[in-house]
Amino acid sequence: MPVIQLEPGLSRLSAVNRAVWRSVQVAVAVALIVVPFGYAITDVHNYVLLGAGCGFAIGVGVSLRLGGRNGISTGILVGSFAGMAAPLLAAFIPGLDGPFIFAPPLVALTVGLVDGLGTSRLRGYREASLEALTVCALAGAGLLPALGPPAVTAFVIFPAVALVAGYFNCDSEGRRHSRPPAALMLGALAALALTFVGSLLEFRQQSLPLVEAAAWTAGISITGMALVPVGVFLAARAFAVWLQPRLQMYVQLVEYLRVMWVPLGGFAAGYLAIILVFSGFCGMLERFVPGSFAGAADAGLGDWLSFSFFSAIAQDYSGITPVSAAARTLVGVRLLLSVGWALVVFSAMMTAIQP
Repeated sequence: MPVIQLEPGLSRLSAVNRAVWRSVQVAVAVALIVVPFGYAITDVHNYVLLGAGCGFAIGVGVSLRLGGRNGISTGILVGSFAGMAAPLLAAFIPGLDGPFIFAPPLVALTVGLVDGLGTSRLRGYREASLEALTVCALAGAGLLPALGPPAVTAFVIFPAVALVAGYFNCDSEGRRHSRPPAALMLGALAALALTFVGSLLEFRQQSLPLVEAAAWTAGISITGMALVPVGVFLAARAFAVWLQPRLQMYVQLVEYLRVMWVPLGGFAAGYLAIILVFSGFCGMLERFVPGSFAGAADAGLGDWLSFSFFSAIAQDYSGITPVSAAARTLVGVRLLLSVGWALVVFSAMMTAIQP
């Protein structure tokens, strides 16, 4: 699979413009999902930056590699999951903010989702290595704004993830006859040794006995560099395989929306007109008959629009309450009109698109 998939049948400039526009769409969609999610679970700006960077880099990278409409949807999906996973890890493991903490689960999650969605065919250790290396590059670029230069060490995890993806994408016959490349094995062992040494030095700085520090270091290294990638990859791939056929429903939904786009706009315009007109009626009634509405002493246009909107859907989120008989009648008439408008318009739309 090429690094950037340009649309065939177009000039080079047009294809590049399409790719740039596709990247902008993915980046905006991922930002709308990841940034609010990050601030909902933590108030540390760096953690949110961590998730946004990973989401942008991975989402845009995946969309450029796949190309077309499938690339946009897959890029948004994979980038959003990766972007939400980063602040979750940072919030639940405070104080541990190095690339060795974030890279293994993020890379394994991304490779598992892309593989499970069927957008790539990892049919061996070679393809798994290329996929893992590409995702490591994207994850490193995403971690760079929040972690700085140490983010480049995310490449260390790629041999372990490549071994996991290559092994579990072979059938039983393939596992018996194909052996993992020696370079991947040596790379995974080197990454494990590097993690072990770094963690051991950190524990020794805390004045722990050598045996206790070595035991803790061994457990953390094996868990982070072996068990976590295996578990996250298998869970992400299983989830993606389960999700893929269910996403096909949205293809049919898009076709319906294309047909119903103009009628839906007409319904929205009529519904907003009802809200606007009755907000004026309510304000006029309160102006000429003070006390018809409780809590409307200093109400302005925005307050009346808010009251009209929420009462039209039978909600009382506004601070204004109808008190007099005329006010309650006005609200009841507006509620009947809004409900009747919705029923009539949607019945007409369903009748129109039925053929």
